[in-house]
Amino acid sequence: MTDWDKELAKIDKQLASISDDELLKSAQPVAPAKGAPARALPAGAPKAPALPAATVPGAGKPWLSWAKVLVAVGAAAGLMFWPWPARCGAPLIGFTAATGGVALLGLWSALGTWRHRLGLAHVASLLVTAWGLALGAREVLPRVGYAVPTAERPGQWSCDGLPAMPGNPGVTPGADGSTSPGPASPAPAGLLPPGRGGTTL
Repeated sequence: MTDWDKELAKIDKQLASISDDELLKSAQPVAPAKGAPARALPAGAPKAPALPAATVPGAGKPWLSWAKVLVAVGAAAGLMFWPWPARCGAPLIGFTAATGGVALLGLWSALGTWRHRLGLAHVASLLVTAWGLALGAREVLPRVGYAVPTAERPGQWSCDGLPAMPGNPGVTPGADGSTSPGPASPAPAGLLPPGRGGTTL
């Protein structure tokens, strides 16, 4: 039976007798000479697993990462032109889902830019993620009680019992979030057409 303490003490002595420079020189791999046959591994030796191209940092096409960033930036810019009033009901849920989608697009593009070490594109991806989260939080937080509700962002998701917008007194939200004109207010005297009970100017 081998006494490992003695064996390790011998190795320590040998390492102590060699200078650091000699030790580093002997650790450097030596390239085989031209025409020299490559040494084969012993018959039972395990081979090092080959890494797939997707796991190697920087593998793939960097332009594809830029394309992902452009898609994410375009979606983030599109939120500024949301065509429906997202005050309550289905339009609000759709807008909130869109902000979550933009944040996910930003994360998706950030993964590719990180892998390809594209600094500017990675910063743009993170800004898209922050933009989507900020717009989503602006809509969600007043409705869950973490921010002060306003007329534009009331403290409820549904449109039931929601008053009309202050800037649009004649428009009231329906149950599905669509707006419909309210009751028409009477026109001031002197502005009705002739023959309708008003006076002409």
